[in-house]
Amino acid sequence: MSTPWHHRYAQRTQRMGSSMIRELLKLTERPDIISFAGGLPAPELFPVEAFEAASSRVLRQHGSKALQYSTTEGYLPLRELIVEKMGRYGIEASVDNVLITSGSQQALDLIGKLLINPGDLILTERPSYLGALQAWRAYQAEFSTVPIDDDGLRVDMLEEALCGGPKFMYVLPNFQNPGGVTLSYERRLALIDIADRYGVPIIEDDPYGELRFEGEHLPPLVVLDADKLNGRQYNFQNEPHSYFKGNVIYMSTFSKTLAPGLRLGWIVAPASVIQHCVMTKQGMDLHTSSFIQMVAYEVAKDGFLTEHVRQIRDVYRERRDIMLAAMSEHFPPGVRWTRPEGGLFLWVTLPDELDSTAVLEAAINHKVAFVPGATFYPDGNTRNSFRLNFSNAQPEQIQEGIARLGQVLHNVIEPMPV
Repeated sequence: MSTPWHHRYAQRTQRMGSSMIRELLKLTERPDIISFAGGLPAPELFPVEAFEAASSRVLRQHGSKALQYSTTEGYLPLRELIVEKMGRYGIEASVDNVLITSGSQQALDLIGKLLINPGDLILTERPSYLGALQAWRAYQAEFSTVPIDDDGLRVDMLEEALCGGPKFMYVLPNFQNPGGVTLSYERRLALIDIADRYGVPIIEDDPYGELRFEGEHLPPLVVLDADKLNGRQYNFQNEPHSYFKGNVIYMSTFSKTLAPGLRLGWIVAPASVIQHCVMTKQGMDLHTSSFIQMVAYEVAKDGFLTEHVRQIRDVYRERRDIMLAAMSEHFPPGVRWTRPEGGLFLWVTLPDELDSTAVLEAAINHKVAFVPGATFYPDGNTRNSFRLNFSNAQPEQIQEGIARLGQVLHNVIEPMPV
């Protein structure tokens, strides 16, 4: 007699669902489809030869250590490299404040497991990153949202949402996924001020911060929080600050700067929070792969990563510009889109009465794909938008794919009554 497994699943699985992006990626593996759906870096930029040499070097010089169990906190030289790298952006930390995770998705899951009780309210941007929503639904979180515009989170609408008593806020301040927008400096300051007044922590997710193509670098929220705590203005020349007494937990990843297949991310938090994250992670996987961490360090050290990121920026800037120009040429009136200063994505808004899921069906018939916007909203009720990725396709594919998508949009918009 077979076991009726569906009767044995935990209640929290009722809130789980498959990622639409993952499902779309299966569909778009077809070679005839031009896909703007996944958040995929450009594979031709992966430093394959550097990884090949580093792997050989690690195995030759440190093989027994690389293949052995290790500490949960992560490979010490890699954590030291992360501390040094973050310091260039004004984030002062020690290795005791850094935990290596198996990708940023595990970091999100760790945050959920550590902080969320069933029914807790989490405040997010509207729209927000699907991976965070998916991770925290598993812990039976409820969501409150505040909309974004071209300058990021509408901080002027935040106070009303905070009256609901959220456990924490989740914010992607740089080239937000899915919107592509960046939180302005003035709004960053206002956000830190209001979070402090209401005593609500911020989870700052920053996977794209190094991928700025134009404009001035803006200080991370975690730095502004430290400056407020210490009663001073933001300045790269400040002495090291004690921001780990503050309200912000910071997250980032190597997925967008080295390779997503490494599955390497990190959390930066007060040492006491890191200690609790370590205990939580031990129940998940004991530690992130020793070998992968050591290889990543060998590749990234001695300035290689800095130069590699410059190359990535140049390629992605060109592809963004090509996509924006093609959209201006081929998209019909009534369609709006963001103009990101960096990152991997832009956001398209259709006339209110259109459903982007239905548009996707027509787009697939024209051999082009995107991610419908409803999946990025906790309630799924906003349906007239979609996300485009410009980092993964070649320039000629971007031009052809946007031309196809423009034809689809003309077909669905032009018959609509005025």
